[in-house]
Amino acid sequence: MFSWSKREGKKDPDLFQNVSEGLKRLYRTKLFPLEDSYHFHDFHSPALEDADFDNKPMVLLVGQYSTGKTTFIRHLMEQDFPGMRIGPEPTTDSFIAVMHGDQEGMIPGNALVVDPKKPFRKLNAFGNAFLNRFMCAQLNNPVLESISIIDTPGILSGEKQRISRGYDFAAVLEWFAERVDRIILLFDAHKLDISDEFSEVIKALKNHEDKMRVVLNKADQISTQQLMRVYGALMWSLGKIINTPEVVRVYIGSFWAQPLLIADNRKLFEAEEKDLFSDIQSLPRNAALRKLNDLIKRARLAKVHAYIISSLKKEMPSVFGKDSKKKELIANLGAIYEKIQKEHNISPGDFPNLKKMQELLAAQDFTKFPVMKPKLMESVEDMLGNDIAKLMTLVRKEEAAMPSQSVKGGAFEGTMNGPFGHGYGEGAGEGIDELEWIVGRDKPSYDEIFYTLSPINGKVSGATAKKELVKSKLPNTVLGKIWTLADVDKDGYLDDEEFALANHLIKVKLEGHELPAKLPAHLVPPSKRAEQN
Repeated sequence: MFSWSKREGKKDPDLFQNVSEGLKRLYRTKLFPLEDSYHFHDFHSPALEDADFDNKPMVLLVGQYSTGKTTFIRHLMEQDFPGMRIGPEPTTDSFIAVMHGDQEGMIPGNALVVDPKKPFRKLNAFGNAFLNRFMCAQLNNPVLESISIIDTPGILSGEKQRISRGYDFAAVLEWFAERVDRIILLFDAHKLDISDEFSEVIKALKNHEDKMRVVLNKADQISTQQLMRVYGALMWSLGKIINTPEVVRVYIGSFWAQPLLIADNRKLFEAEEKDLFSDIQSLPRNAALRKLNDLIKRARLAKVHAYIISSLKKEMPSVFGKDSKKKELIANLGAIYEKIQKEHNISPGDFPNLKKMQELLAAQDFTKFPVMKPKLMESVEDMLGNDIAKLMTLVRKEEAAMPSQSVKGGAFEGTMNGPFGHGYGEGAGEGIDELEWIVGRDKPSYDEIFYTLSPINGKVSGATAKKELVKSKLPNTVLGKIWTLADVDKDGYLDDEEFALANHLIKVKLEGHELPAKLPAHLVPPSKRAEQN
């Protein structure tokens, strides 16, 4: 057992047999005391519970109305779920947690937030107005055995719509964003106008860009030229809201099981869907690492929060002028931030939003704030400096022990095998199920070149072949791999079939396809197949 677990005085030998238990233990014994002492939960995020560490990876879908969020879920699962409503107008008016269950049915919000096995207990703080618009749809679907999906109400525009919800919509999304593994923003290729509320929501998700992916849906309904313009407009709009130098990953396609209206970009849509599906399928395997990363982010914020609260307490007078001093400190919070940055060498990006912090501080009693408690801070420092590093080793071990864990079922199965698998019959896979050798089609033209190279005993040397192959202008690293694949008998020479194969692989690469790591059986020259058997 790890020595670091013994320091906590816990005798349970199974304490850190898995990452989830380790995270729970670290949070309860080292981070929670700091959070609790400095009122962290009143300012930033409710305390974490066991269910937050045990729950399956969650995918949060966010978008304006009629962008296809519910249809996207339906497409992934290939099954309707309880409470599902699809239409051209705003139809989903509730947050619906789509989760696995042996019995199909609905669980209302008020019952959901008292279930200790579900990670939603802290949503109780948003009140009945929200809980009446929150529910869980349970069904027995293979996709949901690995992930849970959160469907959200369509985002509207205008101040009136925002007020009529009766709860802080952006705050609810921010709560989910902190706990989910992936945030998917959906846009309709026909309407890219980002409403005020959507802009506010995206800004609320600002600290979670690493989880964010963008889907440009319904892209089959516009031409290629229009799609280029729409994509450019979307990137420009997002760039104004998400102020980061990194470009957000945008997946383009039509994510439903209906015929494509304009099929010109079919290959593009298939490639994009493959990438998006691969991203979602990786979530179960990376779940432990994500939870570890989120705990580190939370610990860094809790440290900064403790410095802020203790600094404010230190500046408060002991007897007279408390109210005026409180107002002065709130007004000068920016200067306090700068002082803490320099004193403790903390990055400005680790500090909470200044305006929001000022608003929250206005309702607090500064006299009840604690002074700095070095032992609590040292405990968190020890967690970040030592315990997390050791727990990371366990994360890697867990990942290695479950390399095949991924999301299965539903739409994920549709393109796994058979002729409709991604890339089947394309590139190096062309001719995979044909009786004739696919290279033979163009071999006469390759033979003309081959015999101009003056082969000796029916073969050309590497130096001779190089003069011809470099005419493709491919880099030497690529040509070297092509040579390795084409020299089937590994004698350092190419006969006419191997030379034709080399040119075929060059063609594959020039057409934008990847080279195989190993030569596929259908590309092995006919005269060499007996040798390989």
